[in-house]
Amino acid sequence: MQILESDFLIIGGGSAGCIAAMRALQVAPDLRVTVFEKSDIAYGGSIARGMDALNIVAIPGKTTAELYLEAVRAGAAGIVDAGPSYVMAERSYALLKEMEGWGVTFPKDENGQYKTLKYHVKGEFQTAMDEPELKSMLVKRALDLGARPVNRVMGLRLLMDNGRVAGAVGLNVRTGQLVVCRAKAVLIASGGVSRLTLPNSGYLYGVYDYPGNTGDGFAMALRAGAGVTGMEFTQRTMLIKDSNMPLLAICVTRGGKVLDCNGTLIMEGEVNNINAMNEAFTEGRGPVHIQLSHLPEEKIREIEHILFTTERPVNERFFGGRRIDFRKQDIELWPTEYLLCGGHGLAGIRVNERAETAIPGLYAAGDVASVAKQHLTGAFVFGEIAAEQAAEYIANAPDTEIHEEDVLAVREELAERFSAKDRDIDVRELEHKVRRVVGDYLVAPKNSHKFELWKYWSDTFREDFKHVAVHNGHELSKLYEVENILLCADCSALAGDFRKESRWGECHRRSDYPLQDDANWHCHVVIKMKDNHLNAEKVRISELGEEVSL
Repeated sequence: MQILESDFLIIGGGSAGCIAAMRALQVAPDLRVTVFEKSDIAYGGSIARGMDALNIVAIPGKTTAELYLEAVRAGAAGIVDAGPSYVMAERSYALLKEMEGWGVTFPKDENGQYKTLKYHVKGEFQTAMDEPELKSMLVKRALDLGARPVNRVMGLRLLMDNGRVAGAVGLNVRTGQLVVCRAKAVLIASGGVSRLTLPNSGYLYGVYDYPGNTGDGFAMALRAGAGVTGMEFTQRTMLIKDSNMPLLAICVTRGGKVLDCNGTLIMEGEVNNINAMNEAFTEGRGPVHIQLSHLPEEKIREIEHILFTTERPVNERFFGGRRIDFRKQDIELWPTEYLLCGGHGLAGIRVNERAETAIPGLYAAGDVASVAKQHLTGAFVFGEIAAEQAAEYIANAPDTEIHEEDVLAVREELAERFSAKDRDIDVRELEHKVRRVVGDYLVAPKNSHKFELWKYWSDTFREDFKHVAVHNGHELSKLYEVENILLCADCSALAGDFRKESRWGECHRRSDYPLQDDANWHCHVVIKMKDNHLNAEKVRISELGEEVSL
């Protein structure tokens, strides 16, 4: 077992985690900042390399935080806490200027204005970026300031001390070694659940979001007593068939058209009408496709530049292998797997505008936090906010104590799972089955009968866990990942059954409650765990100036 001492532990070294490490050391240079990263901090997270835009920037004189609040409320069918979304938009322009100071390129038009694109239903908040090395910049700045990454370590359990967080236990995903870190404050920034159901390719890890995002943060927060919300918002999108790489926001905002198999126009000039594409597939008008051949050459070259250098360079090889020339052939789109996250969706650990959870000293930021449709801007802004709040908390908080019995319980669980006696199920087979059955029962069209059937399967899977053969640290980490996926699926089932209405189109469409019911369900559904049992409750949506109920 490896023992570490720290002041501020960050679980997840992606966008939110890296910028939080930077900000913490900027405001308090003497802090000991440790980062658990499941892969390698150099490329872990959802932006493994570059990025083509900041999706939310309220540029003075062009848009406002108030207008953004209107836009996100419309996009989230009203299920939005005003405070966090407003603060994110309010700080977004300062974030852009800060990033320019790092050397990040934000292209400008012939009038010297930032290039903006229409992504949301109101206002042009998406601001073009041309930075193929964004993640490298983040990592270098965090390391130069003194952050200490611990690579190949996933967070397993939060450690508690008299009701406040005291650190965490992590697992080396290659060796199976436990890593125990004592800290005064902890930030969970480990992403959402990208592997909730199976992708259309059938490849377990060929998913839209970072495949290491398996709900680890949701599970840690729940077991420690924090709440999660938006788990009924099961979301998928339309992406490049088989590769599941994003391009809608890149192509459609630059003049691309989305058509069904009959050539009927589905979407043009905005990218929020995912329901229209889902309807096309449901009605047999798929596959849908993006047409770029009508665009001028310079616009096609602009799209190619973004896709082949900044977004994911493998795109160039992928399209070349399929002999697709955007000037001649359309791009075929298919639905992705379903996912849970606060980045593109609504699911996440319940936080307020200070990135605080219900547990003293515990913060959440990025896709794992419940800031509605926050995208990369939210990861950056709330990573900084969490760091600022944590630094202040650490300065005034007494030292924490790690209770030996808590660590021993994790060690005993780990040792029991390494036992090979009477075990013959491969963890990959179990993951495939869990995700396939989640797709059978927990996504639209939803109904009470499906949710009841899921309860049977959930109990069955928990029995199957006792028969999974674990031979090394890698398989052990996969078993914990599947356990976290299953717990998040249970939350999604409970929240989906509890919310007796339809809302958000295909993200929560119930055949037994087909109408949206604002009178009874204009609220959050918050899930908490007590004595290993999940419970759901209605929580009021907070207006601007009101404290978010945690």
